[in-house]
This record gives sequence, structure tokens and C-alpha cells, in this order.
Amino acid sequence: MARKKCLVLRCPLPPDPWGGRALLTGLFFTGTDTGVGKTLIVAAVARRLLRQGRMVRVCKPVATGATKMNGRWVSEDTLRLARAANVTDNLDVVTPWAFPEPVAPSVAAELAGMNLNLECLAEAVRAQQRPGSMMLVEGVGGLLCPLTERETVADLVGLLGLPLVVVTRRGLGTLNHTLLTLEAARRRGLPVAGIVVNETMPSHGLADETNVRELQRRIEVPLLAVVPYQEAPVSEEVPALAAVDWWQLASGGC
Repeated sequence: MARKKCLVLRCPLPPDPWGGRALLTGLFFTGTDTGVGKTLIVAAVARRLLRQGRMVRVCKPVATGATKMNGRWVSEDTLRLARAANVTDNLDVVTPWAFPEPVAPSVAAELAGMNLNLECLAEAVRAQQRPGSMMLVEGVGGLLCPLTERETVADLVGLLGLPLVVVTRRGLGTLNHTLLTLEAARRRGLPVAGIVVNETMPSHGLADETNVRELQRRIEVPLLAVVPYQEAPVSEEVPALAAVDWWQLASGGC
């Protein structure tokens, strides 16, 4: 799956039917850390939009911690996103760059003898856009996770110009992690559409009981949903996300 270093001129956008480049419409899902359940949330949103008759495209431009499948590196996150969006043939459109080592993409690429290019990552996302479709993009790790030698997930978000959905845990530590993520987005001028609190563990203790309330008191963006903990096997049908108009959210609404 991994590709050699490329230049943006080799990653052109397909022209739209009106003779120009299709505007990128969608949402970028980032996390306050790794393992907060971004893929679960993105897959659930994709399924819901498809049930509403919307055209949905999913992309996780780069993934690490992949396993070998039919001679190529494939991430479990890629498989889950592909299933949710009914992608059955070419997993490369979901994740163009995948690496086996569970480390930051810049390190994983270096270990593979490659050098990721931010423009190419952005073009891989843009190339999927179709008129009338909505892009759901999943980042890797948190907002400041290194993607290239110099750039982070935040730089990719800025290049794509998509509103952010921040996925966070409910447990102890989430106040600091969430507020730091929002502060980093604010300083970079990145629009935040809202926050999804995902219970990655069974709720217990005072922090779990009070963190949602404390977040609501301290944030200036919408708290979109609180997703309850699910016992394994995890279902990607998430009723807690049903109250959100994801299509409107991507268009700048609430």
C-alpha cells in the first residue's frame, strides 16, 4: 500500500462536471489522543448518512500499526471505514499510505525508507470528492501528531479547510486533553464544529460522573453527543449520534 514520495503535481484533482475543481465538503475527525474511538465515530456517522440517502466518502490518508493482507499493509481502521461506506474494491482510496509500525506516521515512513508529503496527503483526500458527496476524514492520533518531518495533523486540517470534530474520552484526564486540543485549534484558526465524548471504558468514579458537565462549562463549541460504552463486540450503530445533523454541520450549521 505504501507509495514512494510524490509531488503535488502528480496528484491532480479530478475536474468536476462544471469544468472546475469540486469544493471539499465534509468533516475532519481528530482525537485528543490515540485510542479514543475516532474510527467508531466516523464509521457510525458514515452509516447514518448513507441511510439518509447521502453520498459519503471516507478517508484516513495515513495509518500505522497495519498488518499484512494479500501482500499489502492494511489497517483495521481502514477496513472498518471501508465497510461503513460500502467500499468493497479498492482500499487504497480509503488509506493510500499504511505502515506496520505503531508509531507516528513520520517515524513509520522513515522506517519504511519514505518521506510523506503534506500536499500529497491532502490531494489524496481531495481526489475522492464528488459533486454532492460529503467527505469524512479521520486523522491519526491527536491534532499535533507528526505527519511529516515538519508538519502535523493540524497542518493537514488547515490545508483541507474542513471543520473539526474532536473525539475525546470521558474518563480522568479528558478535561486537560480536550481543552489543550481546542486551544491548539484556536491558535491555528481551525474551525471546530463540535465535540463527541466517547466512553472507551465503563464509567466509574467521580471524574466520569462530572467531566461532561465540566466540559460544557468550559468550552465554547457544541457538545454534539455522548456515546455510551459498548461491550465487545462493538456495534457501529450508535444511537447517540442520531440527534446530530451531520450534513448541516459540515455546511457550517449546528
